[in-house]
Amino acid sequence: MTSTTFRIGGDLDVRRLGFGAMHLSTGAGPDRENALAVARRAVELGVTLIDTAHLYGEGANEELLAEALHPYPEGLLITTKVGVARTGPGGEWRFDGRPEILRDQVEQALRRLRVERIELLQLHRVDPDTPLADQLGTLRELQAEGLVGRIGLSEVTVAELAEAREIVDVVSVQNRYNLLDREHEPVLAACAAAGIAFLPWRPVAWGKAGAEAQIAAVAADLGATPTQVALAWLLDRAPVVLPIPGTARIEHLAENLAAADLELTPAQRDRLDRLAEAEGAESGSD
Repeated sequence: MTSTTFRIGGDLDVRRLGFGAMHLSTGAGPDRENALAVARRAVELGVTLIDTAHLYGEGANEELLAEALHPYPEGLLITTKVGVARTGPGGEWRFDGRPEILRDQVEQALRRLRVERIELLQLHRVDPDTPLADQLGTLRELQAEGLVGRIGLSEVTVAELAEAREIVDVVSVQNRYNLLDREHEPVLAACAAAGIAFLPWRPVAWGKAGAEAQIAAVAADLGATPTQVALAWLLDRAPVVLPIPGTARIEHLAENLAAADLELTPAQRDRLDRLAEAEGAESGSD
């Protein structure tokens, strides 16, 4: 039976099916009230890992989660990401891992989330114009100061992960990965070997009719939805996988979280594995 929990960094227990807050509206009015309700309902349904980032509304998403959930219930982990800033020539967003930018974004996140320490902080992207040692060195300093508990990465290669682990203790990696997009399979394998949490962003993605028909067939056999099958496949893929599906609708939230109770048969798992491998081979030939 697939384990429903994982211990990030060896000491931080979370349920493996989390929630990505990116799609929650941070504006005023009914949409905001709905977003607050979705965040609260996620926790009521047992979510213990919520993912946000400075990039999501330039911190507005962090503020929304604090408004919805602070004071935070015991055992809830809100992880955020830094390293993308509105510092381009025309004020546009760009990867920015300069020490002063990272430190400022962490200080802003602490204030917006209303916490004294961010238990899991992830580098949103590696800035190619700043030495990785400088980027992670800054996060390590913040960790030493007690402002950051654990450090993770996002959208990295196997080589970048290996280099980062020479500098800091990496406890999580957040890369794009789903049933039909397995470009980062080598990164997942590296994380599984090292016991590093792997948080796939965009954990559900469609667009190929033939593949979708096969997923729908498995879903019909199980009395489930294709989305639930895709999430169940991720949970079954490796014990370190912690999907963070996001939604702005409460009914979809409940549907997503119900995937944790879905058990694939060996034949169904093999069918989906072969489908994913075929899709990966096809995309690699483009």
